[in-house]
Amino acid sequence: MRLQPRLAVTVAFLYALGYPVGALGVEAMAPGPLLTARFVLSAIALAVIARVSGAWWPRGTQLRDAVVVGLLTEAVQFISCYEAMRLGVSPVLVALVVAMNPLATTLLAAVLLGERVSARRVVALVLALVAVVVAFAGRVADVGGLDSASLAPLVALLGLSLGGVLQQRRLVGVDAVPVSAIGVTASIPFAVAFSLTAPVEVYDARQALLSVLAMVVLSSVLGMTLYLHAVKQAGAAQVAMLFAVIPSGAALLTWLLIGTRPDLGVLVGLVIGALACVVGRESRRRRPTGDVGVPAPAASVGAHT
Repeated sequence: MRLQPRLAVTVAFLYALGYPVGALGVEAMAPGPLLTARFVLSAIALAVIARVSGAWWPRGTQLRDAVVVGLLTEAVQFISCYEAMRLGVSPVLVALVVAMNPLATTLLAAVLLGERVSARRVVALVLALVAVVVAFAGRVADVGGLDSASLAPLVALLGLSLGGVLQQRRLVGVDAVPVSAIGVTASIPFAVAFSLTAPVEVYDARQALLSVLAMVVLSSVLGMTLYLHAVKQAGAAQVAMLFAVIPSGAALLTWLLIGTRPDLGVLVGLVIGALACVVGRESRRRRPTGDVGVPAPAASVGAHT
């Protein structure tokens, strides 16, 4: 089946919105407690959804695997993303790097699982690397090299993609809602530990509260639910194409909500990154290698912030 345009636009919008909303949250509150609040509320909401829907909860080794996948896709990804934005990295740059998830997952699957990488995917991986380098050129020139803030989005991408590969290998056919609930719950202690690395400060309580509620409702719950519905309707390969437009959507929404206008390097990187995602799309006859729901996100939506 084809992905309905209205559903595709809604999913892409919710994922893109997560980045400027996350940045607004970091502006209003220290990232550690902000992320802790998000994880706690998201865990409760996802657990309720899983129970109401009658979803099957993984047990035994699958429970262990769900915890590991959750720590990679939730704790590693979002701690790195929030720390990057706290240190001044644009939400658009973070979105661009995380949008390389389908291609990074392909590379990791080839290295860890021995899956074959087509020539088309190799070209896409090269384009993805060029996109990230071009987009970060301005920041590297400003700070005089690669700093920890510039590397943080790459750590987020690694966590998200590695978690996706493990999910593909260990959790095939397992309901994603309880897996997400387990992953977010397991990530709470790490968010608390992250909170202890800096003073707990609230600069704007109202903005912080609205940001947390928006992240939980729009990203962790609504975004993930619609993402899963889209995958069920059209398959992961078609839905993965949304990664080509999410960074551009994040750029537009960041401009509208925060007033941060992307520089020329970022704009060029967005175009090349979209091209990389399009080129790297697998044929419908092939089994997609990156069959994971991130958010948010990321689902993270999901591969989303």
